[in-house]
Parts: sequence; C-alpha cells; structure tokens
Amino acid sequence: MIINTPFDSPTLWQRVQPLFRGFDLLLVLALLIIASIGLTAMYSAGYDNGARFGLQVRNMLLAAGVFFLVAQAPQQRLMSLAVPLYTLGVILLIMTALFGIDPTHKGARRWLNVGVIIQPSEILKIATPLMVAWWFQRREGRAQSGDIAKAFVLVLVPFLLVAKQPDLGTGLLIFFSGFFVIFFAGLSWRLILPLMVVGVVGIIALVVSEPTICQPDVDWRVLHTYQKNRVCTLLDPNRDPLGKGFHIIQGMIAIGSGGLTGKGFMQGTQTHLEFIPERTSDFIFAAFSEEFGFAGGCALILSYTFLIFRGLTIAHEAPTTFSRLLAGSITMSFFVYAFVNMGMVSGILPVVGVPLPFMSYGGTALVTLGLSLGILMSIARSRRLMQS
Repeated sequence: MIINTPFDSPTLWQRVQPLFRGFDLLLVLALLIIASIGLTAMYSAGYDNGARFGLQVRNMLLAAGVFFLVAQAPQQRLMSLAVPLYTLGVILLIMTALFGIDPTHKGARRWLNVGVIIQPSEILKIATPLMVAWWFQRREGRAQSGDIAKAFVLVLVPFLLVAKQPDLGTGLLIFFSGFFVIFFAGLSWRLILPLMVVGVVGIIALVVSEPTICQPDVDWRVLHTYQKNRVCTLLDPNRDPLGKGFHIIQGMIAIGSGGLTGKGFMQGTQTHLEFIPERTSDFIFAAFSEEFGFAGGCALILSYTFLIFRGLTIAHEAPTTFSRLLAGSITMSFFVYAFVNMGMVSGILPVVGVPLPFMSYGGTALVTLGLSLGILMSIARSRRLMQS
C-alpha cells in the first residue's frame, strides 16, 4: 500500500509551472519594457488626474490576464473560433449600421446597445486576420488568384461597414490586419508595386494642389467633410492654428522642445500647462518626447522594433500555415498602430485617433492588444511544446 505524505504533494510552483512552459521569454521581455515605459509616461502625463494612472494600471493588469489566458489556447481552438467570431462580428456591424447609437454625439454611429454598450469594430481587428488565415489554411497556403480575390472580399466586408459608420481609422486597421495575411500568403509584388506607385503619385498631386482643393467650397465627394479637413490640416496646419491645426502644431512643438535628452521626468511644460490635447491618449508620444527627448523617443522606437522582429521570428518558425499567417499579421498590425500614431503626432500623417500600443490610455485598446499578443504567444508555445 502506498501512503501519501505531505512531502509528496506538488508545490504551488510545480502546479503553476506547466502554464508557463514554452513561453517566449524575449517576447515577454519586449512587452515588459514597453509597458514600463508606458506606465512611466502615463504617470507623468496624467499625474494631475490621479485616477487615470490607477485605471491604466488596472487596464494593464487586465490586458496581462487576457494575454496569459489566450496564450494557453491550442492552435486548433483558435482555428475553430475563426468562422463564428468573424460571422458574429459582421452581424454586429450590420446591426450597428441599422440600430447603432452615438453616445459621444459627434455624428458617428460606432456603438451598439446589447444590454451593455459595445463597439463591434474592435472584434473585427482580431476576427478578420483569424478568418483570412483560416481561409488560406483550408487551401494549404495556396495563393491562387481566385483564392486571393475571395480573401479580399472577406477583408473588404468589415472594412466597408466600419468606414461607413464613419470610422475610417479603425476601418483601415481592420483592412491592413487582413491584407497582411494575404501578403504573407504570397500576394505578388506585381500587384502591390503599381498600387504603391499610384499612391505616391496621388500624394504628390495632393501636396501640389493643396491651395486649390482645400478651399471650403470644394467637395471631395469620396470623403466626409471632417476627413477632408484632417488631410488639409496635415498639409497646412497653420491654416487654422487655433482650431483644426492646434493638435498637430502643439504636438510638433512638444517633440521639438524636448531636444536630445528632454526636459526631464514630469518637467514637460507643454504637457503640464495643458497645451498638448489628449496627452494621455492619442498624443502621449508628444508628452513622452518632450520629457525624454530624442534619446527617449529612439529608445521607445527600438523597443517596438525589438517586439516586431521577435514577432516576425515567431511567424517564420510557426508550425502551420494558419499560425504563420496569423502571427505575421498580428506583428505587422502592431507596427501599423505604432507607425500611424507616431506619424500623426509628428505631423506626417493625418490625425485619425489610433492609440500608441501600451502607452495610450484606454481599456478596450489594451485588452485587444493583450488578446492579439496572447495569440502570438500561443503560436510561439505551440512550436516549443511540439519540440519538447
């Protein structure tokens, strides 16, 4: 007869350790570095609003919990969620178009009341790349013209529904999350390069014709008035320095005034005299650059670069077509978030309300990022566990 003694029972660490087995430590390190920088910036930018820093800590912990739970999910479970999650998201977007509400009273119906108020477009940031990756997995990674065309339809449906709300910024994030899956599936450069050339020519034409097309009586037709104003403000923010151009001008002043090493922690005058609008959310990079300067901005960019390269490495080593395409899309979508936010704060892109990952204040965005990077960690774990 075997008698169990207290010494035979597993310790707490022995019970918990399997949950961390296979974790990619370099990915965790990159996340910890960026999250630490983000909380430091949030403490300074939002210290006069004591609740904001505490709420951001709570949001970070919630995102970490989501990250950890999703990292435990096997690849088959993620694949099984692709179709139902995408279908649910599209149905909710259609319901938003029909019955959506506007709690902000700014003219955009982006929210839906289903007992609680939700923003269905956030679901599609995850569901779209999941669905397109599932589509190519079913076709064993083939990138034939017919398959690519159908994949673009899967991407364009949520993009058009979200852009119609109107929310072009979120719509573009959804579009690129699906586009990157198609790109990694083997989209030919012969199709991409002509579009890039057209885009460059269009930008040059836009800059040259700015004095004419930005007149108040000119209707751009394809864009809403507020979207036209954003582009025209980008081209010439001094056209309305105390109105539409105020955000961009103050952001560039803050970044420039930081110099090489910055004014010091909690010493940013543009930030604490409230010249920077949305300094804890969309424009937190301007507040951070003012206090930590060019050196701090470079350190943050290097941290993002480290995370992106680590994500691409995980995608390259992924064991299946589905996981390879999904990991690549998640990583490049993270790049788009960072690039667009820094670009709009620096005055090289229009202001579209895209948060800076793990820096900007917000609960929904952080949970979405935690979910995305949890999927990335799940893909990294699947390969490591298969090799062990």
